[in-house]
Amino acid sequence: MSTDDIVTLLIRHRVKHGSEQEYEGWLRRIIGIAKGYPGHLGIDVVRDKQDGLQQFTCVLRFASGDQLQAWLGSSERRDLVAEVSHLLADGDQVEINPEREFWFTPATTDATPPPRWKQACVTFLVILPLALAVPLLWQPVFKVVPWLGGYVPSNVVITASIVLLVVYLFMPPVTRFFAGWLNQR
Repeated sequence: MSTDDIVTLLIRHRVKHGSEQEYEGWLRRIIGIAKGYPGHLGIDVVRDKQDGLQQFTCVLRFASGDQLQAWLGSSERRDLVAEVSHLLADGDQVEINPEREFWFTPATTDATPPPRWKQACVTFLVILPLALAVPLLWQPVFKVVPWLGGYVPSNVVITASIVLLVVYLFMPPVTRFFAGWLNQR
């Protein structure tokens, strides 16, 4: 599997007032079920407000479009969405994007993104340790495969490693961790 095959599914639900706890319980159940589907690579949930209602944006990644469609078209998902539909203000809002990465703010929310300086600080905190550690981790490989340790090949390998680690592994949980500070005005 290459990273070119990965697709992202965005699901937005605005929850009616007073239904947030019931929705959270349902959300935990559906996340557990989605994780069991072939090709599921992870999920992030972003909580926000839109027009005075709690909005949940679920960002699911799948290894391929076919595997994403298997989950999206499953009777299991359809039944679970029907079960919670009475809690949703706008129904089940679904968006598929083969390239979407999702770090700081949902695409259709009324909220403004955090100030760029805060985004830069969080990004710096993620990239700096990787920039220090990743080259050291590749050194044994460069010694065994000398041509890979050349200036251009080694920089390509190290940079690609850092970018993939930032985008797919570290940035989503770090952004969730700093969400309160990022969105603080």
